[in-house]
Amino acid sequence: MQESEALIERLAADNHEFRKLRDEHRTYEDELVALNGRGFLSADQHWRISELKKLKLIAKDRMEAMVRQARASAHA
Repeated sequence: MQESEALIERLAADNHEFRKLRDEHRTYEDELVALNGRGFLSADQHWRISELKKLKLIAKDRMEAMVRQARASAHA
């Protein structure tokens, strides 16, 4: 597992797109936490939660693809 963490840290340090995706993922998560902490949500807020979950998943999928690609390049 440490190898994966080291690879992720290297990507974050060296790859602007990966760093941007990681920052976006964190921003989406922070907004989700804030919205979920409210007692009552409007219809727009429920829609935003759904949108944030999708955006967060897209960012995660793209980051994972980059990790797989970097791992494959390292082993080639």
